[in-house]
Amino acid sequence: MSEETAQETAGETAQEAAKETAPAAVCRRLVGRTAVVTGAGSGIGLAAVRRLAAEGAHVVCGDIDERSGKAAAEAVGGLFVQVDVTDPGQVEALFRAAYDTYGSVDVAFNNAGISPPDDDSILETGLEAWKRVQDVNLTSVYLCCKAALPYMRRQGRGSIINTASFVARMGAATSQISYTASKGGVLAMSRELGVQFAREGIRVNALCPGPVNTPLLRELFAKDPERAARRLVHIPLGRFAEAEEIAAAVAFLASDDSSFVNATDFLVDGGISGAYVTPL
Repeated sequence: MSEETAQETAGETAQEAAKETAPAAVCRRLVGRTAVVTGAGSGIGLAAVRRLAAEGAHVVCGDIDERSGKAAAEAVGGLFVQVDVTDPGQVEALFRAAYDTYGSVDVAFNNAGISPPDDDSILETGLEAWKRVQDVNLTSVYLCCKAALPYMRRQGRGSIINTASFVARMGAATSQISYTASKGGVLAMSRELGVQFAREGIRVNALCPGPVNTPLLRELFAKDPERAARRLVHIPLGRFAEAEEIAAAVAFLASDDSSFVNATDFLVDGGISGAYVTPL
């Protein structure tokens, strides 16, 4: 068996084990609070919707895709608002709907993002591709924070969680230049806002996930096992994250259990950022 095949097999085994050992019971730390989630219809966003609702939150599901967003909201008894997160008016309407329906905006999980194939090396990525990724991944976070903050300031409390990425902390030879730059911007903005509004009872943190086991990722690596093996070797835990594991971090940051966590880059990356040589 080749080293790459061994790594791939070990990764698959670890991935299955992670699914099997996922906790069934959760805390009820968010009872009565209102959480707004963008990109709520799939992936990390959908897992976060389920986790936040399980912990007692009223969940407002924002997504540009009506079908998946509605399904997410209906599954947890929440509210769906169709939103293009690059449109200031639609973003304001999303947070206004949350407040009008539930009476508060306690948590904002600004999670919507894209990673299109035409965002590649700086030598290949065109200006339009660059701008589109910046609009969805960075400008939308600015708009969501701007819309959420007035409600939280009036309340004297709130938690904003902005989805960044471990790639904003590390370099890669296989760059997606605009994606990486956009996530670096999310880190800096989250830190700035966390410091600026801390004494008003508002915490702002950047969530930095490692690679997540999604259908898109599985499809990509099924076509190119060597590419999968090259990435798995960098992860000390030997597998990709499950979306539910990232959602657990979101729930922690949303809750009072993280009351002294602010203006930080919250890494959930399986140890990638701390590794030099990983186990075989």
